[in-house]
Amino acid sequence: MRILRFLIWKEFLQVFRDPATAVQIFLFPVFQLLILSNAATFDVPRAGLLVVDRDQSSVSARLIDRLDGSGQFSVVAVTPTEAGVEQAFLDREARAVLRIPQHFERDLVRTQQASVLLSLDAEDGAAAGILQTAAVRIISDASRDLARARGSAITVGAGPALDLSTSNWFNPSGNYKHFMVPGLLVSLTSIIGLLITAQNIVREKELGTIEQLNVSPITRTQFLLGKLVPFWMLAMVVFSLGMTVGVFVFGIPTRGSVPLVFLSAAVYLVVALGLGLLISTVARTQQQVMFIAFFLLLLFLLLSGIFTPLESAPRWAQWIAAANPVKYFVFIMRTVLVRGGGLAEVGPTLAGLAVAGVAVMTLAVRQYDKRSS
Repeated sequence: MRILRFLIWKEFLQVFRDPATAVQIFLFPVFQLLILSNAATFDVPRAGLLVVDRDQSSVSARLIDRLDGSGQFSVVAVTPTEAGVEQAFLDREARAVLRIPQHFERDLVRTQQASVLLSLDAEDGAAAGILQTAAVRIISDASRDLARARGSAITVGAGPALDLSTSNWFNPSGNYKHFMVPGLLVSLTSIIGLLITAQNIVREKELGTIEQLNVSPITRTQFLLGKLVPFWMLAMVVFSLGMTVGVFVFGIPTRGSVPLVFLSAAVYLVVALGLGLLISTVARTQQQVMFIAFFLLLLFLLLSGIFTPLESAPRWAQWIAAANPVKYFVFIMRTVLVRGGGLAEVGPTLAGLAVAGVAVMTLAVRQYDKRSS
């Protein structure tokens, strides 16, 4: 028992002798819990609503005000025509479009019945279902209020005076895999690329082979590029296999340019693998690499919008997510594959990833010092 006690004490000393390990064990989990408990929520945020009001009557205006004041929808624009509707969906300016037909008020007065059409962005089928349920409830309440105001014979529960029809854009079947598979492909590619690259230089340090490289006539840039390029190629192969499985097994749509998706993956992987190299130049042991890599990956994945809508997270969590490269690649994947967007929609995001890739690689080169390795 005495020997066991000394062994246990020795391990505790080993942990606390390295301040970095103690920080990783105690502070990282607390930090993650504080951020992710608030950011990872399945609540659907207030959705932007574009209204195509062809009637432009007092009754249609009251209905629009009712939706805007419901807390579930926020009216972003009211227009008498269809111009700009599809672009508003592509740009994510609106997640729903309400179409109010001509003679809406006249039909409601004469026949006690009128129809409106709600088109939903169904890229995320679960969120679209929640918005549809909320819209039905709001329209039903508005119908009852109109019936009472006009002294209608329609009684509460006898059937709505307003008939709501719905249609889904981008994911008409409501297949949740069309939304999730592109995001999961991003997450798996990120995990493989970052972890393998992050362990590479540290493994060389622990084995002692890095000393041979340090005395060789190669520059820091050449050394890190030699570490990056093979894993970048392997990660691209993994991504290609994932895309093949996603299309032919899960049937994910490819409405946009597939070459644009692969170009985006090539740029994004420079960022992901560059982060792995940066971790590897900072960490001293593979244990430290695993702690740091999993800490970053957990934050990246849960603050990317893959699993939960990022718009529903607190404002401070969205500010943190603004520095998350996974978020932007998920955006590109879903915009191009599911929504059919092109370079006009994802170009600025792709340019931002390219700048981030250059910045991360520059920082990794400066951080790596052969003489102190």
